[in-house]
Amino acid sequence: MSGSLWLRVPGGDTLPVIPRPRRTGPGPGDDGPAGDPMDQLAERLDGLIAAAVHPDEIAAVLESDGMTDEHIRLTYGRHDSFGLAEELYARVPRAFPEPEHVPDPWKVSLTACLLRGVVFALPGLAYVLGAPLLEGPKDRLGLPAGTLTLLAGALIGWVWDQTLSHRAYTWLGLGDRAAAGRTLLVGAPAGALLGIAAALTVPGGPPFSYAFAAGQALYVGAATVLLVLGRERVLLAALGPMAAGSVLALFTEVPVPVRVGLLVASLLAACALAVRELPVADGVRAGARRLRGWTGHRPGEGPVRWRMLRGAEEEYGPRGPRIGDSVPYGMFGLGTGLLVLYAALGEVLAGGPAEAVAAPSAVALTLSMGPAEWLLHRFRSGSLSGLRAARSPRQFWLRMLGTLGRCLAAYLSVLLALGLAGTLLWPGAPGLTGIRAATLLLLGAVMWTGLLLQSFGAVRPAAVVCASAALAQSVALLLGVGQPRLVQLVVAAAAAAALGALVCLLLGRATAHR
Repeated sequence: MSGSLWLRVPGGDTLPVIPRPRRTGPGPGDDGPAGDPMDQLAERLDGLIAAAVHPDEIAAVLESDGMTDEHIRLTYGRHDSFGLAEELYARVPRAFPEPEHVPDPWKVSLTACLLRGVVFALPGLAYVLGAPLLEGPKDRLGLPAGTLTLLAGALIGWVWDQTLSHRAYTWLGLGDRAAAGRTLLVGAPAGALLGIAAALTVPGGPPFSYAFAAGQALYVGAATVLLVLGRERVLLAALGPMAAGSVLALFTEVPVPVRVGLLVASLLAACALAVRELPVADGVRAGARRLRGWTGHRPGEGPVRWRMLRGAEEEYGPRGPRIGDSVPYGMFGLGTGLLVLYAALGEVLAGGPAEAVAAPSAVALTLSMGPAEWLLHRFRSGSLSGLRAARSPRQFWLRMLGTLGRCLAAYLSVLLALGLAGTLLWPGAPGLTGIRAATLLLLGAVMWTGLLLQSFGAVRPAAVVCASAALAQSVALLLGVGQPRLVQLVVAAAAAAALGALVCLLLGRATAHR
């Protein structure tokens, strides 16, 4: 504490800004009386004083360089360093310097996000390749044969794999990649079995629809493993044979054995690559140890448990996400999945003609998830810049609203472009009328704002809104209330308004962006 806190420059002055005591008489070279020592001190410490948020900061600087109270009384006529600091603080206006440039922690590659969007949508080409194998009479709702069988398995997959992904990502966030691998090792096969069981409960489908649904469930589990572990390019390569065959099937007749072979080849490749990423051997050994020590299970192992007392001899076991923390993510997946389903099949399910299937809307929403992810990161980056630039809570709130508006407008523009392109390119697709376009954009707003809330940890309110919207639309469909298009529009508008209000309420606080 006896040394100076100023950086010492070799050969230079060790006190570059602290003034020396005033001389008692004129020295050589002086042309006139000396200036006011307070003005000289304020000028030399201008940067430090202007950036200080309290006079005590200035007093600490003065004292750290050895300026004693006696020196202050003799030189500046003030009682002590605190009195001097208060006057300097009042004399120099506040001028906080801009922080040095720091790298943006939310900067991500647009190419990587677009790749994820393609990987999300590319499996839809499997339905094009397998369409001849699903031929049969339409079901009682007028849908193509096997549609309900495939939808049952897909809905279970959405719910389960959203929940599973959250648990695995939480382990990755804790830095325990091995635990994430074990979670996926157990959860992915379990989800596939649940999806297969759900598909088998739907009667009346063509025989191949059940095999297709089983492959769909297995693929969803394998894709979840690869996507969570950041292996998008590997998954894209696995989908190559199926995608190539689907594109070829659009221009020429592909024999049925070739179609089946391409579908099986992509499925086996995805499953094999997922197994390669999982700690299978470690998982088997861990399972064996758990079975052997089942009766001697220590209370410190497993999920978080609150306890009043802990013995000194008890070691801290692994801590992970609780089941209750992951369930809202599954509910969010169920709600958004049903809303997308109703956007594509709502009119048909309500008794409309089969030509009313709006498949391009579902494809556009799926493809748009890549740009949506990139824009979520852009929002986080913009809000961080707003935190640095804002001078009041209201100013930050306005900056946040501006960033939100720009990101949401960009996403809806991309979604509308994808919807228009899909409608033009999809054979026999219904036209994208005004009400269809409005419903598509409102659903896009629901999904993007829901994902935004989810990224800030506010998944429960987002899940409640999306699940309530899906429930309201399901009840209206079962009771035959209203015209299907109008019901979809009203439900989507209400959900978008509710989520928008939640975003403004929850994310308008600076503390939410820490």
